[in-house]
Amino acid sequence: MKKIFFYILMFAGLTAYAQQKQGRVAYHEISNKEVVQSIYPNAEKVEKENDFWFRIIGNSGKTIGYAMSSAPYCKDIIGYNNTTPVLIITDTKMIIRKIALLSHWETLSYITKLEKKGFFDLWNNKTIKEAQKVEIDGYTGATLTAKAVEKNVRFLLENGIRVMPKKKK
Repeated sequence: MKKIFFYILMFAGLTAYAQQKQGRVAYHEISNKEVVQSIYPNAEKVEKENDFWFRIIGNSGKTIGYAMSSAPYCKDIIGYNNTTPVLIITDTKMIIRKIALLSHWETLSYITKLEKKGFFDLWNNKTIKEAQKVEIDGYTGATLTAKAVEKNVRFLLENGIRVMPKKKK
């Protein structure tokens, strides 16, 4: 009985190793909260502002930024393996602070390549209007993923600008 159990474990381990070597993908869960807190460590909650925008509330109870997620809208935009939803985070002046890939099935080594090449930073420090004019010169190694991320970002920028959050007094 112990031998059978040993062989089953060994087979499962070898199968997992082979799948990893073949580039099989796994689901990579990304916490929206952690992404927001990477920019705003004192963020306490996020409140829906309208169909596209969320208000980021700090521990002081004041708005410290805004966010938009493409997750509910861009289910038909597929990268190399599956959907590639993004989160756009801005400050209160609507300057983009971060573009982040949310939970996805893409190959991590390719996401890392895009990060190292500054792909996700292309829109940073730009207003929503300026970000709409960003042109992607080229893609290296992760073309399908990058194009899908770009489509998600463009969708949010085009739609988000139509329903900008109202400044609270």
